[in-house]
Amino acid sequence: MNRQAQAALLFLLGAALLHAGFTDLYLRYVKAGLQPLLLLSGAVLIAAAAATVWYEWRRAHAGHDHREPRVSWLLALPVFALILVAPPALGSYSAMHTGTALQQPFGFPDLPAEGPLRLGVADYAGRAVYDHGRSLRGRQIKLTGFVALDRTGAPYLVRIALNCCAADGRPVKVGLTGRTPPVLQPDTWLEITGTYTPKRAKDPLNDGPIPFIDVTAAKPVPTPHDPYDETWNG
Repeated sequence: MNRQAQAALLFLLGAALLHAGFTDLYLRYVKAGLQPLLLLSGAVLIAAAAATVWYEWRRAHAGHDHREPRVSWLLALPVFALILVAPPALGSYSAMHTGTALQQPFGFPDLPAEGPLRLGVADYAGRAVYDHGRSLRGRQIKLTGFVALDRTGAPYLVRIALNCCAADGRPVKVGLTGRTPPVLQPDTWLEITGTYTPKRAKDPLNDGPIPFIDVTAAKPVPTPHDPYDETWNG
């Protein structure tokens, strides 16, 4: 692989990062807040490609020539994988093979005094467990997440929490009780309407707390623009 080929790979990788950063594709890899850094990385790689071409042009005029091992072409594989393959977001299989990521938050912001509460799964779970549901009692609550079933078929509503990127994604789980749909398919996205219940369970994978919600209604919804829940700061 000569310098021109190296420059081409740098350019392709930079272009792939820019493509991912300017579309929804990057959300399959990193949390939304890292989009500016992803775009900056793509721009730096393209600038490095341009600098490599300039350096090689200068060196060619000086009469030097050097080739790297052919095996270095394997570096092209991750580039084409990034361009051609869009991995699915983490789902029910990962959720039921990983312990809950729920941790005690630093505090609980005030909630609206009236109307249904539309909460994130992690926000509801944190309030239900660590605030003992004080701000949730007597309120209609709406949660959105995907369905996961354990080995017994018990249903959970889940969101995957990211600390940085999909590689460190971990689930926050809420058990479903009450008027759950008679047939639930894993990875189906639902909007759950329900009320707080003090019922809890322990995640068998890490003994973490899993709160429940008493379901009064449920309806399927499309996969959200950002499938990962960013409210967790574990």
